[in-house]
Amino acid sequence: MPDLASHRKPRPRTFSNAPAVGLTTAALASVTLLSTQSATAAPDPRPSIEDVQKKVDDLYRQAGTATQKYNLAKEASTAQRAKVRALLDDVAERADKLNEARRTLGAYAAAQYRSGSITPTATFFLADDPQAYFDQSRLMDRMTGRQQKAVTDFQTQQARAAKKRSEAVRSLETLTTTQATLRTSKQNIQKKLGEARTLLSKLTAEEKARLAALERKKEAEARRKAEELAKQQAAAKAEADRKAEEAAKGAGSGSGTGTGTGSDSDATTRTDKVLTFARAQIGKPYVWGATGPDSYDCSGLTQAAWKAAGVDLPRTTWDQVKVGTRVATADLRPGDLVFFYDDISHVGIYKGDGMMIHAPKPGANVREESIYYMPIYGSVRPA
Repeated sequence: MPDLASHRKPRPRTFSNAPAVGLTTAALASVTLLSTQSATAAPDPRPSIEDVQKKVDDLYRQAGTATQKYNLAKEASTAQRAKVRALLDDVAERADKLNEARRTLGAYAAAQYRSGSITPTATFFLADDPQAYFDQSRLMDRMTGRQQKAVTDFQTQQARAAKKRSEAVRSLETLTTTQATLRTSKQNIQKKLGEARTLLSKLTAEEKARLAALERKKEAEARRKAEELAKQQAAAKAEADRKAEEAAKGAGSGSGTGTGTGSDSDATTRTDKVLTFARAQIGKPYVWGATGPDSYDCSGLTQAAWKAAGVDLPRTTWDQVKVGTRVATADLRPGDLVFFYDDISHVGIYKGDGMMIHAPKPGANVREESIYYMPIYGSVRPA
């Protein structure tokens, strides 16, 4: 029996804590997996303040573009409405003349009917197709001179009245289309401004403070660039004055007097009027579509300022940029118009030293600001 026992296979050793170890490992793996998932699946949903600032600025810019579309459509609508009124007045006048010609023909027809005969005039007037009858070559030979004139007048007035009615219909269709564009632009403005207000309203007090700090930093950098431009312009002017003085000395004391007193003097006077008007508007609110006197949008302000100097500018930035002479930023002079963004959706009036007066955006007032606060598109000297 002992021999038999010695040939028994040894039993595999088991450990009572093995299941516990397996369970602990699985639990740890689960905890690790859940921790990883929670870390990746629940990022902070709030955008950074920098992103908010960029988004708000972009929404205001888009609202500015929509404002220019609104201004363009409003101007076109006003002009088209005046054209429609004039055409309708003309149609009414043509109708009166047509009725007068018709009455003249009717009088001839009635007289001929009472005489018991239907003459060519009456036949013409009562025919289903007067034109076809009128085209018969023998008709005019059989009419008296007065009858011929009456028929001719009727035909002329009929053709003119039809032409004016067609023009009026086309103009009314154009007006309808323009008014639809006007409504769409207005809705786009309100939508963009609403989105900007919603973004800002979700900020905490701390986030608003940080956003204000970013704005101050942006303004400070823009002012620094304006100061650099002012120094460059001052140096360029000093150099130009020095060369002019040397040229005057070389030409003799009696020459050169009276230069710069003609058109330059007129331009200076205009510039003074532009800037005087613009400064007087500082503090008035920006309102999209407004042209004064209590509020302005950007192109409304520039248009009104130059009008005060006797120069009529178009209504929109897109048209104002085409007026006058293009100038480089380094060559800017007071009164010049500075345009911003690639879509030319904003404009301000240069006042010197790298600064401008402009109506910035909704919620802000007309103010002085560095031209470097926004990306510059280009500049124009209206006159």
